[in-house]
Amino acid sequence: MPATPQRRRVARRLTAAAAVLAAAAGALSAAGPAGAESAESAGSTAAGYGKHRPGRTVDVQLLSFNDLHGNLEPPQGSSGAVTERQPDGTTKAVPAGGAEYLASSLRTAREGHPYSVTAAAGDMVGASPLLSGLFHDEPTIEALNKLDLDVSSVGNHEFDEGRAELTRLQRGGCHPKEGCYEEGKRFKGADFPYLAANVTDEKTKKPILKPYTVWKHKGVKIGFIGVTLEGTPDVVTAEGVKGLAFHDEVETIDKYAKELNRKGVKSIVALIHEGGSPASSSYNYDCDSPGPGDGVSGPITQIAKKLTPKVDALVTGHTHQAYACTIPDPSGTPRTVTSAASFGKLYTDTTLTYDRRTRDIVRPGVASANHVVDREQPKAADMTSLINRWNKLAAPVANKPVGFISADIPGRGAGALESPLGDAISDAQLEATAPAGKGGAQLAFMNPGGIRSDLAFTASGAEADGVVTYGEAFTVQPFTNMMNVLDLTGAQLITALQQQVSGGNEASPKILQVSKGFTYTLDMTKSGAARIVTGTVKLDGVAIDPSKTYRVAMNEFLAGGGDGFAAFKDGKNKLVGASDLDAFTAYLTAHSTASAPLDPPKADRITIVR
Repeated sequence: MPATPQRRRVARRLTAAAAVLAAAAGALSAAGPAGAESAESAGSTAAGYGKHRPGRTVDVQLLSFNDLHGNLEPPQGSSGAVTERQPDGTTKAVPAGGAEYLASSLRTAREGHPYSVTAAAGDMVGASPLLSGLFHDEPTIEALNKLDLDVSSVGNHEFDEGRAELTRLQRGGCHPKEGCYEEGKRFKGADFPYLAANVTDEKTKKPILKPYTVWKHKGVKIGFIGVTLEGTPDVVTAEGVKGLAFHDEVETIDKYAKELNRKGVKSIVALIHEGGSPASSSYNYDCDSPGPGDGVSGPITQIAKKLTPKVDALVTGHTHQAYACTIPDPSGTPRTVTSAASFGKLYTDTTLTYDRRTRDIVRPGVASANHVVDREQPKAADMTSLINRWNKLAAPVANKPVGFISADIPGRGAGALESPLGDAISDAQLEATAPAGKGGAQLAFMNPGGIRSDLAFTASGAEADGVVTYGEAFTVQPFTNMMNVLDLTGAQLITALQQQVSGGNEASPKILQVSKGFTYTLDMTKSGAARIVTGTVKLDGVAIDPSKTYRVAMNEFLAGGGDGFAAFKDGKNKLVGASDLDAFTAYLTAHSTASAPLDPPKADRITIVR
């Protein structure tokens, strides 16, 4: 029987750890299986478990991360740093991320842990920088294979290019339209299984990919169930989820947890592409203070509280936040819930104490912490080689200058409801669609989630400081959504503004970035739709008339009602224009030169009351 990818990965890890294990062989032979001594100690102090005989338990290392989004190179600007709380209560920004460093971090973490499994919670691909996105994320899948990833759930961005492309990333094969990118090389696909338990074919009612997998090593068996957020159709273009149904996360995981139990698998980890928001942005913040899970909120908290106790740990994502908490399950027992921010800046190390007799995890013995993927450590040579190889292929496109900036223009990392880069992008979209023959737009809206990075002044590649390359612009706007211009009444415009902060968006507002000339007041001291002070909504200083019709530009995702903006679906007289990326690069070229670079906009179009 040929070796499976999982067996090959385990063999590689055991070979890499041989020197460490040999040095400790005498101690291990006396103490029983690896991890038995520490696991026994943990088990003896856990209420209701009693003292275990030597060798009964073993510590399994679970390494996890989420929301990589094809960031093989270190993310630029503020997107490439994590906030670290210091002993004196202050914080500092620590540069982090990059596949070369993530590989080194994971490999170092695995040393001395023969029972080690690596999992991810979705959005490994999609919304990726040009190095990966230009090649439909084949470079990222190749990198994940080299990282020895064992399993991942799907995320919403795995559906950006539709079901067929997701299937190709799993199974391999060259792109159906663009073919193979390297002569003589056929894309092999993912060595690891993508899990999509709650995504079914509308016709067959069956999951489109495996709902779960079981990791096995020397008698230890741990089941992994993978789901994405039920609301995926709200955050992906309609074409990307065509023919698919997305189901409740709790009901789905409960169903497959029972199935795994029937098959004798009692230890279960849920990989959930849905997340929460901690009270602090510091990755090392104690979100169990003052009590379990008190420092984290959002959709994942309700999922964790309802999910069957058969599940022993939750690895989550989607919100790009960092937390390692315990949230009580329905029986009141604390259960670990983790997320490792995004872009490969952190990884989570969780210890699962496995009881060989019960075949279950000693729940109170589970310990977890996030660790920085710092850039002070040596780079992984194989990742450097991979990045250089794909960069060479991308160079003719990526290195072309498209504009100049005078300073950083914060976008994804702005930490504000209105960002300077959001203003620049919406201005670019208005300029591209304002001519009568191109839509006659009077204003433009940009969804904040579509801004994937900052524009950094300091050079990240071969270009000089202040130069914006096509690759950097692509990193900001990687979806290549087509611009739409449509008729909306003033009443519909105001309704759309209210949808930013009400309904499904009330807890986590999605504030549209607006083009120049459009202004209003957002009162965050109020709740729901009342946060929009309707009398302040103006275009070029004139109050919006509810009965008047306006021509409004936006990308096709928003025009389809994405992010909960149902009002936009009612637009009339739609005209489809150039892509959002083309609009952005054309704007940068038209409005900047080396001697007169583009200044960051002031981000003062929305007056925010707190």
